[in-house]
Amino acid sequence: MSKLKDLVEHIAKVLVDNPDAVQINEIEGEQTSVIELKVAKEDLGKIIGKEGRTAKAIRTILGAASSKLRKRVVLEIIE
Repeated sequence: MSKLKDLVEHIAKVLVDNPDAVQINEIEGEQTSVIELKVAKEDLGKIIGKEGRTAKAIRTILGAASSKLRKRVVLEIIE
């Protein structure tokens, strides 16, 4: 499991009410990785936040961490 995947998993588990329902899947490519985040339906609003602010903040942290690894990472929140 990559460090970025661990980072997203940790952030998501802290934000939601049902941390056992957090599922993370990573699809790695040569230049880009896609991290898919799935949470319980009732926790979806907590991950997205008002006007998407929480999701944007998670993506910002992920972008800063991935730039250090010289890799592009995309976060997809799956309903």
